[in-house]
Amino acid sequence: MSGCPYFERRQLFFKNKPPTTEENDNASQAGVNKASKGGLIYGDYLQLDKITSAQLLQSELKGNKIHDEHLFIVTHQAYELWFKQILFELDSVRHIFISGHVRDERNMLKVNTRIHRIAMIFRLLVDQFSVLETMTALDFFDFRNYLAPASGFQSLQFRILENKVGVLDFLRVPYNKRHYKDNFEGEDSKTLLAAEQEPTLLKLVEEWLERTPGLEADGFNFWERLRINIFDGLNQEVEKIEKMEDSEEKEELMDELAKKKEQFTTLFDEKHHQHLVSKGDRRLSYKALQGALMIYFYREEPRFQVPFQLLTSLMDIDTLMTKWRYNHVCMVHRMIGNKAGTGGSSGYQYLRSTVSDRYKVFVDLFNLATFLVPRHWVPKLNPSVDRFIFTAECYDSSYCSSDDSD
Repeated sequence: MSGCPYFERRQLFFKNKPPTTEENDNASQAGVNKASKGGLIYGDYLQLDKITSAQLLQSELKGNKIHDEHLFIVTHQAYELWFKQILFELDSVRHIFISGHVRDERNMLKVNTRIHRIAMIFRLLVDQFSVLETMTALDFFDFRNYLAPASGFQSLQFRILENKVGVLDFLRVPYNKRHYKDNFEGEDSKTLLAAEQEPTLLKLVEEWLERTPGLEADGFNFWERLRINIFDGLNQEVEKIEKMEDSEEKEELMDELAKKKEQFTTLFDEKHHQHLVSKGDRRLSYKALQGALMIYFYREEPRFQVPFQLLTSLMDIDTLMTKWRYNHVCMVHRMIGNKAGTGGSSGYQYLRSTVSDRYKVFVDLFNLATFLVPRHWVPKLNPSVDRFIFTAECYDSSYCSSDDSD
């Protein structure tokens, strides 16, 4: 068995067997002894002295301490800490894609777990507004003037987050009639520019979708088969309706079918797709859209279940980011009405303009439901012929190792 990777790993596994209960007890006691002798303790590990002393009330500095300013600061600091964690998870996912580790399907578990974690954090951030809303507009008015000209728009981490996920620059709403980057200076401006140059999650997912097995013209050729099946199905629907007696219902059904046919005609028109991409109405490439729709239709097949879960989590992130923006809009409207923002923007009016599809990154995934068809129109898979291999599988009998990422 010499030289066999599996055997060597198995030997290593037994060599590094889990510690016994007695060994665990000894290790725990050693930790207690270390702490009692001046070793690392909870507060030092978490740097709590820095965190809990970081609430500097401007109202107190001016000799007029306002109680609710403390809540305002703590809540926004909590937001920034969570933004940092989201960026940490997002960068790790992007690294898996950029390094090519995503070609090994076993790493897709990490991708799915971390993308799902980002979605859960955003769910928490959405709910966090309820804490801020325990403060009334009058309470906020008492210390609002101490904030100016600071503004939530100046959150560098959130702007970096938008860039790294894939918010399109030309779709951004101008802030104070200026490009969003013009509101940042020095190192912050350089950091934003650097973030814009990096591959976005949208771009990396797009490239991954383009590699969906089964799209090849000389293979299963899902796209061409789907096109044929859909138009055959539509023609059969026309024939059924034509056999109906003349009536308003027949006319309505024919009009509806004509719209449906036009809809699918544009779906299979690559030039039309490119036009929509240039306008920002679609974000994915033509081939990536094909891959996404294939995953959507075959989501119950073992090969496509994990990819479908990823697409679902990406939509969750988009949905929750939109909800976060919406909750922010509602809170600002509640607190300041139609007044200008502390940073000089139009406040509520500006924020309301950001709650739209222009800030959705994976809008194409939401639009897949537009192209749902009866199951019997979807090309049938023949397991004995159409076996879509995992990208982690080798094409020969040699041992296939995976280069796992962090």
